[in-house]
Amino acid sequence: MKLVIQIPCYNEEEALPVVLRSLPETIEGIDDIEVVIIDDGSTDKTVEVAKACGVKHIVSLSPNRGLAKAFIAGLEKSLEIGADIIVNTDADNQYNSDFIPELIKPILEEKADIVIGTRPVEKIRHFSLMKKFLQKLGSCVMRFVSSTSVEDAPSGFRAFSRNAALQLNVFDNYTYTLETIIQAKAKGLQLVCVPVEVNPEIRKSRLVKSMFDYIRRSIFTMLRMFIVYRPFRFFITLASISLFLGVIIGIRFLYYYFSGSGTGHVQSLILASILILAGIQIGLIAVLSELISINRKLIEDVQKRIKLLDLKNIQDDIK
Repeated sequence: MKLVIQIPCYNEEEALPVVLRSLPETIEGIDDIEVVIIDDGSTDKTVEVAKACGVKHIVSLSPNRGLAKAFIAGLEKSLEIGADIIVNTDADNQYNSDFIPELIKPILEEKADIVIGTRPVEKIRHFSLMKKFLQKLGSCVMRFVSSTSVEDAPSGFRAFSRNAALQLNVFDNYTYTLETIIQAKAKGLQLVCVPVEVNPEIRKSRLVKSMFDYIRRSIFTMLRMFIVYRPFRFFITLASISLFLGVIIGIRFLYYYFSGSGTGHVQSLILASILILAGIQIGLIAVLSELISINRKLIEDVQKRIKLLDLKNIQDDIK
């Protein structure tokens, strides 16, 4: 059983050695542990530091492509070198590496495909009250949108089985954390959360430039992924709302019409007609989107098979 720990990096020459020293050298149930560094266009000595610390596998992206792209590049490299389990952690030493054994335990026991480390948000001192509130609110919204029991949606401390890593696709350029949760449910992957601890803050987050920007991006990501992976539910909800309002307004017009004062409510008839027609059209879109979703699932199944063949060829070449 091979564990690969991937660490996306962007100008982390100071924090990276601390993270690498903290990684476990042996874990019960794991035969081999390797580290993959994803250098996302760093302009400092991140790569040199990684090599000096003995890291053999380094993926270099240039120019800077963002956390989501670095995450996917790490998964691809981890699979190439034969990972059975992949752990993703941050290069800023936010997550306590002592909890990696707990993180991968559900996968080793075949109880999960994806495991998310749940941080004790209320106890994190360097989180402001506003950030703590937004973290909890965001996780609550994500539970509703994704129909999962995720407790800490923004957490990047995660473990993935080989099966899960082969199926994940990230379309967002900003972050992978929210998108992969929605995908997990849509693809039938088992998601589990385990409590973890965090380390004292070394530096400020580079991902969250401002709370407003983070909220805006997160809402857009959740909405877009909900449309992609739950298209029928999204559009049929809109269609139902439109039809309901149209029928209610239409009934109101009929009431006044049969009461002898319908001439003064022609606007209601027009609005009701527009809403009902719009509802019918959106309903048709819901049906078409579901057919497209089925086609996407078939394509993703083919993609998984192609990935497996490519990985087999790569590993045969290495041998």
